[in-house]
Amino acid sequence: MCRLFGLSSTPERTRATFWLLDAPDSLSRQSHRDPDGTGLGYFDADGTPHMHKAPIAAYEDRCFAEEAKEVESSTFLAHIRFASTGDLEVRNTHPFLQDGRLFAHNGVIEGLDDLDAELGKDRELVRGDTDSERFFALITRETRAHGGDVAAGIESAARWVARNLPVYALNLVLTTPRDLWALRYPDTHRLYVLRRAAGGQHGVRHLDHSGSNDRMRVRSRDLAGVSASVVASERMDDHPQWHLMEPGELFHIGPDLSPTRRVVLPEEPAHRLGLADLRPEAAASQQAT
Repeated sequence: MCRLFGLSSTPERTRATFWLLDAPDSLSRQSHRDPDGTGLGYFDADGTPHMHKAPIAAYEDRCFAEEAKEVESSTFLAHIRFASTGDLEVRNTHPFLQDGRLFAHNGVIEGLDDLDAELGKDRELVRGDTDSERFFALITRETRAHGGDVAAGIESAARWVARNLPVYALNLVLTTPRDLWALRYPDTHRLYVLRRAAGGQHGVRHLDHSGSNDRMRVRSRDLAGVSASVVASERMDDHPQWHLMEPGELFHIGPDLSPTRRVVLPEEPAHRLGLADLRPEAAASQQAT
């Protein structure tokens, strides 16, 4: 299964090495199980977006390791890909960039000819072959139509897909230099959110935890003095404040540090897919590992 990860420490800039490389079962380690691509997105202090993407596993990608150790940002987006749609090429590797925003997705959308028809001229936003980038293009179009309101764009695009296309999952993370959004839909895959105060539960400690299922260990000295919001495909430690997002829930954290959570898609997909409905390669990409 693809791995999603997002972090916001807005307005502070911080390092994300603790999530990507330092953990015994970090995203770099997890890429041995999700081997089809590595992506890391972040922003300069002036808001310039950057992506390091490679259609190979993180553990084989020296540039990924070097960038993940060195870069700083207020928001990060990382994705380890297990391909379901599209060849193993850079253009099909998450995250994707449109209108200065970064996006990654975990799931499967079918009926791509219908989605292309709905996109019309906005199909030009799509550089690769994936369902994910097409979905992002629909979000970008709807965000423009709603005057730059990203939450409204996500809700409108996801609702159209849920009503009109066969859907297995639409889990996503979208970031700008100062904002992070996450959507879980429907209940196919889990997506967790953690609001961690500076210093953690005790107010004085850097992040250094082991998850109860021993899947991931996490370290960050930066978070001894910086609060953060984390979105991840699984709990990353035993902190009691991990929140499993509700099916259809849209999460947002911005510069004011006040998170919003609301269920924007309470209904089931009109054409919900199960594993047995997927092509063999797509089904393999969606199974938990």
